[in-house]
Amino acid sequence: MPMVESFFKYLQFEKRVSRHTVTAYQNDLDQFTSFLNEVFPDSRPETADYGIIRSWIIQLVDDGNKTTSVNRKIACLKTFYKFLMRQEVIAKNPMTKIRVLKTQKRLPSFVKEAEMVNMLDHAEFENSLEGWRDKLILELFYATGMRLSELITLKEVQVDLRARTLKVLGKRNKERVIPFPGSIVPILKEYISIRNQEVEMKNHGFLFVTEKGEPCYPMMVYRIVKRYLNENTSTEKRSPHVLRHTYATHLLNKGAEINAVKDLLGHSSLAATQVYTHNSMEKIKKAYDQAHPKA
Repeated sequence: MPMVESFFKYLQFEKRVSRHTVTAYQNDLDQFTSFLNEVFPDSRPETADYGIIRSWIIQLVDDGNKTTSVNRKIACLKTFYKFLMRQEVIAKNPMTKIRVLKTQKRLPSFVKEAEMVNMLDHAEFENSLEGWRDKLILELFYATGMRLSELITLKEVQVDLRARTLKVLGKRNKERVIPFPGSIVPILKEYISIRNQEVEMKNHGFLFVTEKGEPCYPMMVYRIVKRYLNENTSTEKRSPHVLRHTYATHLLNKGAEINAVKDLLGHSSLAATQVYTHNSMEKIKKAYDQAHPKA
């Protein structure tokens, strides 16, 4: 399917979306194509109309897919058919009347401040490459709010120990500079020292590596974070993204200006950052209820 292949090249090289998004959209279009082959054998993604697409969405909902998952598939098709319109492959966009499903807004999960500090100060880390690496991963997630994809692709040359900043490449290849506290400098130096002694370094330049010198991969980092959050905190969700939520929530709780937090997180709009103010407001309401005579 040449147009589908062209679409993914467009996503990668023109829109410059993340690898994660490309993979997700590939899976979504594969599922849509399988549906067409099974239910509408004479149809192809390029020729599917509103009724066919609506039938697929209804089937997804009936099969019990999560609303967020269905909405991502809708977003995939909206982007795909806009691309076909631009390429003049189709004259009418079948997604014009398709609307995303309503979702229930949920507050981001985060780790309590006392638990977070206790974990980083008192959790046991082995005096080894793995121990120092795992500690540094947790410290950097909490100190910078970076995404998982940003951490595993972080190169050593992007870390400025003197200025205590690091440069990350975020969504759509947007660069941003994030400060980190001086307490992380000795951890970074110790990790790099042990890594250079024990690991045969490859030519990739990534900061975080496995015992064989290969770049760390997403599931590995996910397991590290989950293990320590499980052992040291009461939070129900345990993932790298929870530490990003924790970073943002704690900054706002301490009075950080929301536009500054937006820039630190690499959000393109303030609306994405404002979700964290709900957690701060819950804390304010609780203090009010406890302290105000008329509460």
